[in-house]
Amino acid sequence: MAPPANRAVWQDAPAAPGVIRDSTIPGSDELGDHKVLVKVHAWAINPCDYMLQDRDMGLAYPMILGCDVAGTVEAVVPGSPAASKFSVGDRVFGFCANNGFQEYVVLEDKLMAKVPDNMAYREPVVLGLCIATSAMFLFGEDYLQLEYPRPGAPKNGKSVLIWGGSSAVGSNAIQLVTAAGYDAIATCSKKNFDYVKSLGAAQVFDYKDADVTEKLVAELDKGECAGIFMAAGLKDGNAAAIKVAAASKQTLKFASSNFIENLEEIPKGVEVKQLSPGSFKPFPICWFETTPATFEGYLPQALASGAYKIAPPPLVINNKGLEGIQEAIDLQRMIGEKGQEGVKAAFIRAKGEVNEDEVTPVKLIVERA
Repeated sequence: MAPPANRAVWQDAPAAPGVIRDSTIPGSDELGDHKVLVKVHAWAINPCDYMLQDRDMGLAYPMILGCDVAGTVEAVVPGSPAASKFSVGDRVFGFCANNGFQEYVVLEDKLMAKVPDNMAYREPVVLGLCIATSAMFLFGEDYLQLEYPRPGAPKNGKSVLIWGGSSAVGSNAIQLVTAAGYDAIATCSKKNFDYVKSLGAAQVFDYKDADVTEKLVAELDKGECAGIFMAAGLKDGNAAAIKVAAASKQTLKFASSNFIENLEEIPKGVEVKQLSPGSFKPFPICWFETTPATFEGYLPQALASGAYKIAPPPLVINNKGLEGIQEAIDLQRMIGEKGQEGVKAAFIRAKGEVNEDEVTPVKLIVERA
């Protein structure tokens, strides 16, 4: 059977808005053993989407951005390993390393899962890239090497510091380490304390507090800290979290979502866990190792049972399909530049005038028309 007609948002050059035009997709007989063709019903927007749109990252143009998608299975090769897990018509969510802003997207069967029956596409679509990123740094053998999450895991008496707990990556990291039996110690702004605690954080600290280093060290050194994960904060976040690690009486493992270039300046007593640029595992292989914590293990059951929360909550910006993607990217850029004011602008765009108390961390969503 011939593949369906497809359109995509093309990025023709850095700092240019996306342009919608046709895109090719493989037929069902071309997918291979581990690929699934998905008809997309919802797209989630990540900060990397506007960053990649704005900057010349040395990528080949034209290209298609976008990672997180949810929709229905359109095609899978009969008899393939992927067909043992997914069937045509299944409602699924997952992610890819760019190439997501299309009406039909090819996903790796290891990086997707079924949408629970009681959920709309807009809910689990927020998880893909961020839960996979969190899992890689928390559980990967090259990073913190924590124990994997599992239903009913007992408390192990150890803590993990999540710097940037209210971010999309941090929201997932808190839930994953808590489900693995660790006490999640998190930082965020005061406004988001209740949100972060609702995800399972045992203790929350204001990252803007002048004494936050001393307070965090005192908390971590009450017992054994299994590591620090800088989930959000870029270079400033790295510097602040490394300062905590250096001040601790323990030798702490440190992993960051933002690559650390100045390793020669890292204080003694901090064990940085990251790959060198030359040995970094390529996409999507880098996420395969830790799928027992995500799509091929803990996540589907925990999501279906309600043990895992949809976080950050979805905020539907429009239901224009691909025609609404650029608007959502622009709003995500505003959030990146203006912080809380940017989030408020997104709420107003989606819901009209809102009270300040309603403005919480969110993931921007575009739905199919």
